[in-house]
Amino acid sequence: MDVLSDVIAIMRTGRPRSVRVEWHAPWGQQFPTVPGSAGFQVVLQGSCWLLPPGGEPVALSVGDVLFFPHGHGYVLADSPSTPVAEPHCDPLTEEGLFTSASVAGPGAATVLLCGGYQLDPARAHPALRELPDMIHLPARLGFHSELRAAVDLLGAEIRQPRLGADTSVSSLLDLLLLYILRAWFDAGHDQCQVAGWALALSDQSISAALDAMHRDPAHPWTVAELAGQAGMSRAAFARRFTTLVGQPPLAYLTWWRLTTAARLLRESGASLSEISARVGYGSEFAFANAFKREYGMAPGRYRRNACPAPPAAALPRRDVVKT
Repeated sequence: MDVLSDVIAIMRTGRPRSVRVEWHAPWGQQFPTVPGSAGFQVVLQGSCWLLPPGGEPVALSVGDVLFFPHGHGYVLADSPSTPVAEPHCDPLTEEGLFTSASVAGPGAATVLLCGGYQLDPARAHPALRELPDMIHLPARLGFHSELRAAVDLLGAEIRQPRLGADTSVSSLLDLLLLYILRAWFDAGHDQCQVAGWALALSDQSISAALDAMHRDPAHPWTVAELAGQAGMSRAAFARRFTTLVGQPPLAYLTWWRLTTAARLLRESGASLSEISARVGYGSEFAFANAFKREYGMAPGRYRRNACPAPPAAALPRRDVVKT
């Protein structure tokens, strides 16, 4: 797997949830902070306003995408002057994969596609920790065409579910998350506003070395070999990698190997010897010692303690009629 695919894979737990909501003015909804989740909103029809905490109102129009990678709360409303309802949305309680809803009112309709992903903060890749509290991707002609296509398909599937909708919606929600993150990194790079991990992922040389580590963590990589993957001298590569990623190449490789091992312990029935070999340790003993230093417990105990997280969703609860 490449770096971005791995970043998404290690942080996700449970199944994502989504809902297509038709809001009729006047309306104002507060979406609460939900630790351990990430949420999105997409304007499918009409317009509305984002009222961020402590910030100026932001006008949203058709095609705009909002993403809240750290589960922070926010307010959406038909107008900045509309009274805002208390939060009635708990992304962790709904059981359905997707649904549609309508919020009654006498005014014009705004249709939003919203949803949530359940995340485990303990598993978060450092690239995601650096993301801002909110990402706003305005609709612009010719930009992020794959993101727009995923939004259109997801909205259509939820509006008129057909045979196979569970599979298609689940897959499209995964694609939507990928396309949102890709669009953010691409947009930052285009605007020369990236730093840290965002720059590392858009840097062709450093990204090549990262991809090599992620695709084959069991390989006995050396700094010289990784520099060769990057097409740089050993010294220049080590300096640049450490500056962008925040730790030296082999320190990051160790972290990634143990992160991969933890995922295998949670999600597979592979033996400890198999896992140690798959992440580059020559013996089960060496792997167990390294794992305990990182996670504070032996691999066997970690596996026994692992349990699935509850599912995620993001559904409004004020005057809602589900359809």
